[in-house]
Amino acid sequence: MKTRTIGQLTVSALGLGCMGMSEFYGDGDEQESIATIHEFLDAGGTLLDTADMYGPFTNEELVGRAIAGRRDDVVVATKFGNERREDGSWVGINGHPDYVRAACDASLKRLGVDHIDLYYQHRVDKTVPIEDTVGAMAELVQAGKVRHLGLSEASAETIRRAHAVHPITALQTEYSLWEREPETKVFPVLAELGIGFVPYSPLGRGFLTGQIRSVDDFAEDDFRRHSPRFQGENFARNLELVDRVKELADRKGCTPGQLALAWLLAQGEHVVPIPGTKKRERLRENLGAVDIELGVEDLQLLEQMAPAGATAGARYPNMSSIDT
Repeated sequence: MKTRTIGQLTVSALGLGCMGMSEFYGDGDEQESIATIHEFLDAGGTLLDTADMYGPFTNEELVGRAIAGRRDDVVVATKFGNERREDGSWVGINGHPDYVRAACDASLKRLGVDHIDLYYQHRVDKTVPIEDTVGAMAELVQAGKVRHLGLSEASAETIRRAHAVHPITALQTEYSLWEREPETKVFPVLAELGIGFVPYSPLGRGFLTGQIRSVDDFAEDDFRRHSPRFQGENFARNLELVDRVKELADRKGCTPGQLALAWLLAQGEHVVPIPGTKKRERLRENLGAVDIELGVEDLQLLEQMAPAGATAGARYPNMSSIDT
């Protein structure tokens, strides 16, 4: 597996998003999920991405069981800030310093580790100055509980203010061939400050694999059933975009998902996508993207096929929690 450096942290060129192993994308299979994590590590992958809210709480425990005995092979990234109760109900976004410290201790225990390699604020708490939240995160670094700090879905101004308190290693935000907004909103500040970029949902929540043709392809409890991009006319328009991408993938001798990941990798050495999967078969397909090289002509064609703004529908039913 090739590696990349984000901030001062070296990780595999592709990470593995673990969220779907526990929630949001239908039922999971813990045995297959752990086998998927092990195969990722055996292939040279290092970056595992989780969060306390996934499950809630059970995804960190699953990752902890999977990495037991292999801690030195893993860069563990987890997040705090989307506060949920044990029953899954929503509390709210919480960036208060006391909560930051308590959430970190709870994550360390669930993961079964003595430090977190990359600790993200999952969403920006607009009621708490970012300086206070990152100040508490910096204390965790000083205490040896955390190695590197990250933000998720933060605006350029927030990133700049946070970085002034403590170096930010990575920003995690949705980015893919069907979500291009970060290019204009945050890429300039990331380049200026030397911050890495970790795109989540790099396959458009599975849409860019070409495997989804109907809402009926989703389990009843799959959150995509309620996503604006998977509804009515939006769904039909977005299928046209995927079909265009598939045409080029066929010519390149790869899958649409591999092409979508290769496009992300071509956006810069500071970009480390974290495609999520809970199946080894899909993992192998994703890892194949690292070896696909896209020339200038390929990138120009993809720009024509999937230009910024081409995707129909908002990313979430309610975008109010995004720091814009």
